[in-house]
Amino acid sequence: MESKLERRMFLGFIYIHILHHAHEHPIYGSWMIEELRTHGYSMSAGTLYPMLHNMEAEGLLHSEKIVVEGKQRKQYTITDYGRTMLRKSQQKLQELTREVW
Repeated sequence: MESKLERRMFLGFIYIHILHHAHEHPIYGSWMIEELRTHGYSMSAGTLYPMLHNMEAEGLLHSEKIVVEGKQRKQYTITDYGRTMLRKSQQKLQELTREVW
């Protein structure tokens, strides 16, 4: 991210984006970094992985270690609480976009 201000302002969007994709299918860090990049978010692994760990600690995501091509990978899926928070976030985002557009 370009600045601390940008990071603070867009952190919620990134959380929603992560929850959205974890709702669609299991995700893993390097894939999520690339996905966010396609939407203009430039994040390093040193920024994203602590965020994923925090989201797991907050009960939004659940992780599982799997082996892919002989390497261990941590994949994340959304929890029931994560789904609830995603729905609430979508409603708030929809309300906000109607107001600001």
